[in-house]
Amino acid sequence: MKVVLAGAYGNLGADILKSLLRNGHEVVAADMAERDLGIEGTFTFKKIDATKPETLEGLCDGADIVITTIGLTGASTTVTSYDIDYKGNMNLYNEAKRAGVKKFNYISVISCDEPGAEKVPMLHAKYLVEEEIKKQDMEYVIYRPTGYFYDIAKVFKPYVDNGEMQLLKGYGHVKANVVDCPDFADFIVEHMNDTNVTYNVGGKETYTYEEMAAMCFEAAGKPLKIKWAPIWLFGILANLPKIKKAGKHDIILFSKWTLSHDLVGDTCTGDQSFKEYIKGYFGKEGK
Repeated sequence: MKVVLAGAYGNLGADILKSLLRNGHEVVAADMAERDLGIEGTFTFKKIDATKPETLEGLCDGADIVITTIGLTGASTTVTSYDIDYKGNMNLYNEAKRAGVKKFNYISVISCDEPGAEKVPMLHAKYLVEEEIKKQDMEYVIYRPTGYFYDIAKVFKPYVDNGEMQLLKGYGHVKANVVDCPDFADFIVEHMNDTNVTYNVGGKETYTYEEMAAMCFEAAGKPLKIKWAPIWLFGILANLPKIKKAGKHDIILFSKWTLSHDLVGDTCTGDQSFKEYIKGYFGKEGK
């Protein structure tokens, strides 16, 4: 089966690429830049910029399925989530439709359709894509992950290094069952032929953010210290001129959302343990 994988060189994209190749699929790996992934197997690289439809021309010719991980994940002073997540993915969708692709598989995010999410661009842009592809004729699979092991480790690391974690006051009970990327990638490939379904996908273990912080500090051999910040502070920070100028406004709003809402997927996948991952990550970091 021929699969076009857009965003193939990101963290999740690389794991999906590995899974596709292990399962014997022909893959066109599309992204803005190529890098050495150390992946065994043969695939074709195609340089694209999803915001520029002309770079997508012919990308999907002969493909059976398109899988897209395209999305803005960091601060930017030049583009927004609406430019990348919404317009970029819809440009790709239109090219897939033109090429006669049978199925469009989209990696979204959990809770993007909940009340209030429309005020968070990094959620709302993904929700708009979901709504668009549901209205059209091409079959689809929508995957909504709860979050990833490495994201938690990456976000918590500076706090662990500084010896103090910051969480939202009154929201220490908020919980998530984040999933390991390779496990999620295998789930994506396993279910890529499903029809018109949405999966809220998480890992096998559910913890509160306070419990996650305790794991990280313990693994690093440090006593847990939490600074409880009022939720309104995030709103003020997000609107500071210097934050907006640095393109960090949307990131702060997204962080506020994730720390104040349960993100628990009802479809659990994978055998990897978040607790063991954290032990390995911070144990190594602390040496």
